[in-house]
Amino acid sequence: MSRLVTQDLIIDVPGRQGGTPLNLTIEPGQSWGVLGPNGAGKTTLLHTLAGLKPPRSGHVKLADKPLAQQRRRQIARELGMVFQDRQDGFPATVLETALIGRHPYLSPWQMEGADDYARAERALERLDVAHLRDRLVNTLSGGERQRVAIATVLTQAPAIWLADEPTNHLDLHHQSAVMGLMAEQAAGGQAVVMCLHDLNLAARWCDHILLLYPSGEVCWGTRDNMLVPSALEDLYRQKLAVVEVDGAPVFVPVKG
Repeated sequence: MSRLVTQDLIIDVPGRQGGTPLNLTIEPGQSWGVLGPNGAGKTTLLHTLAGLKPPRSGHVKLADKPLAQQRRRQIARELGMVFQDRQDGFPATVLETALIGRHPYLSPWQMEGADDYARAERALERLDVAHLRDRLVNTLSGGERQRVAIATVLTQAPAIWLADEPTNHLDLHHQSAVMGLMAEQAAGGQAVVMCLHDLNLAARWCDHILLLYPSGEVCWGTRDNMLVPSALEDLYRQKLAVVEVDGAPVFVPVKG
């Protein structure tokens, strides 16, 4: 399985000077939660890890090779991205959209085969959107479109998932289902990196945490070492109360 490694990485956030160099190794089987307030650069970090945005300095390596030296098709076979915002470039059905996940494995002008269709159908079923397979994506609700986007990456079957707010637009049932899917991917040996706003989702589903501050400072480590009130209150400038539910901490904002 592939690893994703950063070497002295500083992401390029407009108007920000400097930052803490990020030297991070994301191993197969790990589930990372990236936390930080609005404007801290969480999306920029994911785009940089995916090779979609150049860093201000430093490097990203995928499978022990610099990302900048790899072709997009090869990267797409190893790394999948769930975007926070997406634009539908042309009318496509839900099934046609899911099949995009197989494109990195097809030669130019090659049509999808039976196995590709089977993978897409299974992914749509897993994300509870199989009944929408013939609907145009631009006719769906925000939550349905989000689940189709995740199903597309599941069809792609990457070794590393980069997910920007994967529970965006989702109701509580589907939030839990999507986080369960991410946990399944990690348990199966894939690496998962998610930008999250919900501390409680991170506490329940992630085993490693990266805290990203608006100043560019970063710190990271295991969940139990990072999800402590003192660090989180400083990160969000918000007083928190902590209770335990089913063995996991639950963070609640309080006045003060």
